[in-house]
Amino acid sequence: MDLRTVLTPETVELHLKGTTKEEIIDELLDILVKAGKVTDKASAKEVVLDRERKMSTGMKHGIAIPHGKTDAVSDLVACIGISDNPVDFDSLDQEPCRIFIMTLSPVNKTGPHLQFLAEVSLLFKSADKRAQILNTQDKAEIIKILTE
Repeated sequence: MDLRTVLTPETVELHLKGTTKEEIIDELLDILVKAGKVTDKASAKEVVLDRERKMSTGMKHGIAIPHGKTDAVSDLVACIGISDNPVDFDSLDQEPCRIFIMTLSPVNKTGPHLQFLAEVSLLFKSADKRAQILNTQDKAEIIKILTE
């Protein structure tokens, strides 16, 4: 999967303001709604929060990947948000998160969703890439870092 087909500068936010898991999820959904990628924010939010209740999507190294399957999208969509301040996301390593990647996919498609999650999780094994993402102030640069 080519992340450049899913991520664009309009689906990147460098300064998330939320201080809780739910506020961050809300902001990420706003990015996707504003970009015209999500048709029903309320139903999309419900599936993401339901997924979080089953098991947190806070990974390791300050990264969270909230995701879900919803009829509010016709294809796999994604956005990235960077928070200026660490947010408690019930992560596997108990560390707060600053990098948030949300992906939503249609209920009836599994392949792209799993491929996206696998690709994104591989990218963040690099401490160097994480540092670059946290230090840039350029939305296009974030996509470039992720796709190199």
